[in-house]
Amino acid sequence: MAAEVAEQPSVWRRILEDGVPAACEASRRVAQAAPRFVQLAARGTSDHAATYAKYLAEIEHGLPCGLVSPSTMTVYRARPRLADVLHIAVSQSGGSPDLVHSVQVAREQGALTLAVTNDPDSPLATEAELHLDVLAGPERSVAATKTYTAQLLTLHLLFACLDRDGRPPHPQHLAVLRQLPAMAEELLGREGEVAAAAQRYRFAQRLVTTGRGYGYPTAAEAALKLMETCYLSAQAFSGADLLHGPLAMVDPQVPVIAVVPEGPAGDSMGPVLERLRERGADIYGVGSADAVAGTTLGIELPGGVPGPLSPMLEILPLQQLALHTALARGEDPDSPRGLRKVTETL
Repeated sequence: MAAEVAEQPSVWRRILEDGVPAACEASRRVAQAAPRFVQLAARGTSDHAATYAKYLAEIEHGLPCGLVSPSTMTVYRARPRLADVLHIAVSQSGGSPDLVHSVQVAREQGALTLAVTNDPDSPLATEAELHLDVLAGPERSVAATKTYTAQLLTLHLLFACLDRDGRPPHPQHLAVLRQLPAMAEELLGREGEVAAAAQRYRFAQRLVTTGRGYGYPTAAEAALKLMETCYLSAQAFSGADLLHGPLAMVDPQVPVIAVVPEGPAGDSMGPVLERLRERGADIYGVGSADAVAGTTLGIELPGGVPGPLSPMLEILPLQQLALHTALARGEDPDSPRGLRKVTETL
């Protein structure tokens, strides 16, 4: 897990070097189809990458978008009307039968289908009309790390090219993207700070993660990483949903991880942090300097990163936090109990 976390900057460079033409071609086909709606199918970590894509589609392109429930097609045998719909299935392995079936049904029902996987020879990649390889290389750790951020970057490129009718992202935007690997290396280089913070959560039994907008998928993915590596009961909430009831369970014994980047997503977390402080919560902040200054502990993200790109950086210290918390608790994050690398659901 540690090796694959550290590998992410090089994966991003590979995507930015080799993945742009494929993203442009896929976006050209999408632009030609002119979908009226986007639906996403995914499981586990990939579900959080799909949620990120949902924000991209709705915010950057004004495209209505939703996460589909594969069980409606597999368990209940539903056949929704999908003409003029873009169906995107996101999967690390491309091997889960329910996602493959969702693509089969979507094609039969008139949707344009696109698979985003780390295996171009997988059943999902073969079944979909379009495929994007996230180019992460073999991932051996059960806890997905590099494939997650590779999915984020690949999906970002898809929509950035769509914005230009299938042409590469604007040179100015591409220049910003190419700065991300160096920013990631700098952030990952602060692992000692994260490892020290992990000692604080060695005996925690419950934990809450929270974020809004583009920060919400990060909160959800951080909770999953803590659950599968540390066996912590970690629950993710949007900042707004947290205030609608779950806040009542927060006290000084329930740590909170708050994702508070620059921009609208972070600004909207201000009232949430205030309410958490009122309850005496132990808050680990990941985000802007001002936000982290108002938390118990935290790590500051590089400044000036556009909101849609921030999730790629936000998750890095939280992957490290899960790794070091697991080690501090005497667990082996490379061998989570009861889990396998490829999970097949129906």
